[in-house]
Amino acid sequence: MNYHLIMGHYITNQELIIGGVILAVLVAVVIIAFIQNRRTRTAGLRNRFGSEYERAVITHGSAREAEAKLADRETRVQALKIRELGATERERFVTEWHTIQSRFMDHPKAAVTEADGLINALLIARGYPQAEFEQRAADLSVNYPRVMDNYRIAHSIAVRPDETEASTEEQRTAMIQYREIFDDLLQAPRALEVRTAA
Repeated sequence: MNYHLIMGHYITNQELIIGGVILAVLVAVVIIAFIQNRRTRTAGLRNRFGSEYERAVITHGSAREAEAKLADRETRVQALKIRELGATERERFVTEWHTIQSRFMDHPKAAVTEADGLINALLIARGYPQAEFEQRAADLSVNYPRVMDNYRIAHSIAVRPDETEASTEEQRTAMIQYREIFDDLLQAPRALEVRTAA
């Protein structure tokens, strides 16, 4: 039987082999747990952010970088003081929406631009900071990922220069998309309700 002196102790070949196997199994378990954790995190972020997850992967070039940026978004929005609207505020926004919607038949471009501004004002009233569109969209995606595609499309139509003005059908679609966003923003986001209840 061969003995090896390791840190002042004599260990047999058999004990050395068993120790190596145990170490290899532990390393394998840690690697599997890490991979499973990454898969679970990826699935959770993909499910939570929907198309915004895929957009982040394309924008940042890798799933790992995209996931880090999405996690940063969550942290940023959790630090904001997002709130529900009071009844008076809600009624004022609903009245403004109806006014904008009534202008669409005669002035579709102006109505779409005003709808974009109303969404921005509603976000600010809810506690989202005033920011450039991409930052607003990133913040909004945390609690309202379902409306992000519509928000991006509608906004691109609203800010399109006059020389490349959107067709009436595109403007009508933008108004429908803004209406969906508007309705969702009047409601309390589910993520906030869960955090408040906890």
